[in-house]
Amino acid sequence: MKIAIGSDHAGLVLKAAIVARLRATGHEVDDLGTLTADSCDFPVYAKAVANGVVSGAYTRGVLVCGTGQGMAMTANRVPGVRAAVVADTFSARMTAAHNDCNVLCLGARVVGEGLALDIVDAWMATPFEGGRHARRVAMIETT
Repeated sequence: MKIAIGSDHAGLVLKAAIVARLRATGHEVDDLGTLTADSCDFPVYAKAVANGVVSGAYTRGVLVCGTGQGMAMTANRVPGVRAAVVADTFSARMTAAHNDCNVLCLGARVVGEGLALDIVDAWMATPFEGGRHARRVAMIETT
C-alpha cells in the first residue's frame, strides 16, 4: 500500500519508528512532515495527509501528535476521511474491519513505541469486512 504519514513536533520520534516499520513490511511511505522538532501546527499535517487519502494518492494515512486527538479532529473535517484515535490493537483491528478507518491517529504521549508498532501492524493487516458495515460507513458521509 501507499501510505501518507504526518506528525507535529510531539509525534516526530514515534513517526520515524512507524515509517521504518511500514517500509520494512513492504509499504511505500511518504512523510508529509513535520521534519524537525521545532514547535509547529498539527492541522497543517493532518490536512495534508487527509487530503492525500481522499484524493486517492494514498491508500491510507497515519497521523501522530501528543494525544492523537487533534489530528483526528482535523482529519475528520475532510469529507471522506474516517480517522480514529487508537491506543490498543483490538480497536485498531475493529476500526479497520467495521469502520473502514482510512486514517489512523496515534498519541505519542499516550502509547509507547512497541504498542504503537503493534497497533499499526494490526490496522494495516485488517481489511474492511464490508457487508452490514458498508451501510453504516455510508451513513457517516450522509449525516
